[in-house]
Amino acid sequence: MNKKQKKMLVRIIIAAILMIALHFAYAFLGEDSVAEDGTVIREALVREPVWFFLYMIPYLVVGYDILKKAIKGILNRQVFDENFLMVVATIGAIAVALVEQNGDYTEAIAVMLFYQIGELFQSYAVGKSRRNISALMDIRPDYANIEKDGELEKVDPDEVPIDSIIVVKPGEKIPIDGIVVEGRTTLNTSALTGESVPRETDCGDEVISGCINMTGVIKVRTTKEFGESTVSKILDLVENSSSHKSHSEDFISKFARYYTPAVCGSALALAILPPLFLLITGGDPAFGTWVYRALTFLVISCPCALVISIPLTFFAGIGGAGNAGILVKGSNYLEALSRTRIVAFDKTGTMTKGVFEVNGIHHSGIDNAKLLEYAAHAECFSSHPIAKSIIRTYQEGVVWKTNEATGEAVPVPCEDKKMHRGEHRIMKERVTSVEEIGGNGVSAMVDGHRILVGNNKLMKAEGIEAMECRYVGTVVHVAVDGEYSGHILISDVIKPTAKEAVKGLHKAGVRRTVMLTGDAKSVADSVAADLGIDEVRSELLPADKVSAVEELLESKKEKEMLAFVGDGINDAPVLSRADIGIAMGALGSDAAIEAADIVLMDDDPAKIAKAIRISRRCMRIVYENIYFAIGIKLLCLGLGAVGIANMWMAIFADVGVMVLAVINAIRALFVKKV
Repeated sequence: MNKKQKKMLVRIIIAAILMIALHFAYAFLGEDSVAEDGTVIREALVREPVWFFLYMIPYLVVGYDILKKAIKGILNRQVFDENFLMVVATIGAIAVALVEQNGDYTEAIAVMLFYQIGELFQSYAVGKSRRNISALMDIRPDYANIEKDGELEKVDPDEVPIDSIIVVKPGEKIPIDGIVVEGRTTLNTSALTGESVPRETDCGDEVISGCINMTGVIKVRTTKEFGESTVSKILDLVENSSSHKSHSEDFISKFARYYTPAVCGSALALAILPPLFLLITGGDPAFGTWVYRALTFLVISCPCALVISIPLTFFAGIGGAGNAGILVKGSNYLEALSRTRIVAFDKTGTMTKGVFEVNGIHHSGIDNAKLLEYAAHAECFSSHPIAKSIIRTYQEGVVWKTNEATGEAVPVPCEDKKMHRGEHRIMKERVTSVEEIGGNGVSAMVDGHRILVGNNKLMKAEGIEAMECRYVGTVVHVAVDGEYSGHILISDVIKPTAKEAVKGLHKAGVRRTVMLTGDAKSVADSVAADLGIDEVRSELLPADKVSAVEELLESKKEKEMLAFVGDGINDAPVLSRADIGIAMGALGSDAAIEAADIVLMDDDPAKIAKAIRISRRCMRIVYENIYFAIGIKLLCLGLGAVGIANMWMAIFADVGVMVLAVINAIRALFVKKV
């Protein structure tokens, strides 16, 4: 509990003790007398005004802030809220006790007392939600270490420019996104991704701010300013998420705006019209009875259970999702996600790793390792992703297993590929006469041999007959001294959880999954078939993806939502156009993260189905609270209007319902098993 909550608890305890003490004192300091009709009347030995002033002490102790808020609301012309209802109901109950001279002010104090207990409980629940989000917010780094004159100096991360070298020691947070240039370590990424398994990091690996360095000292070259780094963007998303309200929250706000004045008018009518009718018809008007019923009606009708529990449910849902590595920019997106029935994906970087790997060497006329060595050295001056994948595979010292019947070689898995890097170094001094042949490949002299590495067009241009590949992927042909020596098969790697992600979406009620990609049809069809995706559209430009999403939007049913999942700069227009844009946050582009409504911090596509399940559970809790609160209130309002419900039942209908609704709302925080 914070100081404010502790102070409120002390006030509640003091008021409760005083109220109970006065109640028993009133009973003890009095005597019974019998009226003419035979009824027993309890008469106080102490005068009525004394009891009034004594009872006002606990009333003001527990309710002075409610009175203050109600007066402030009246002065600001925002009269009709729960504070106003509480003040009117309790002052009315006090007035009835004064008129009847019965000294029973307990009900008025009890109403205020139990209302404050409900407020305290609600404050604690919101605090718990905030603490869950604060755990996510704790990723903010306090400083960055810059090396000056051989010593480390702590500086504000905002002051560190791009391309600076920062030092991160064990136990410290990585303050700014960058690339490791020295050292190796293990990173704890749980605050960002919700993933508890540490991540191994070596030289050349990209690291993102907010991760905790666990084992070794590393030097990082910054690639972004602090304001543009991952941690800053996450904090901005979380801090601004409450500004995007859901339709349910907007409905509750409008409902309360009209509901409260209507209830006050109904209570006034209940206090005046029945007694007037009885007076006109010659019956006993019993004004006190009807005023008491009207006051009970007011307490019952207080809409705080709805006004508090609905936003709290969304707040808890966003906090729970954040702890699972799913950042939702607002409750409106959480609500929309619950109605998602169509999910479209980008391929590269979303369902695949976006990292090209050598998957095989086919029809090699020379030793497989030698062919790869020639190709890697010929490509060593190129920055193309295909060239980098060939160089990386050579440096890792991959062992090749050849199928004698087909002549196809596949890489044998190695537990620690990095251990071979020293043995397979690229020596650029072995390479001369490098010539880039635009769109076709490269020609170079390696150890005195003319090496050609490229596509079919390059082979045809050189009069070399290339062998066709029957596998899907990018085929790189290699020729040595004018003789065809085989080809290298390179393809993007499907993420380990991608297949599970598609299955999870279908289980979560998504009726249609679509892949939208710029890749060749054969590659796209192969990946879609492997993953079990319902539909694939390939060879699309960024504008074509937008058109495809617009077609899907037109084909969907009413009230259904379409989500698009992407990671690249070219996905930003599509993410904005879809009903819900979901971006990959770890390696996704800044433009994609900015355009998206939901960000997956660990790039795991399986989290999409989890996000949908979290949103549906959150909405289920919202509707449970709405139906429960309105149902109980309508029942008690009816009972109060006919005189069956007293002030104690009114307290349950107001505070009791609110407490139960808040307890139910807190369930949205716990998403581990969702």
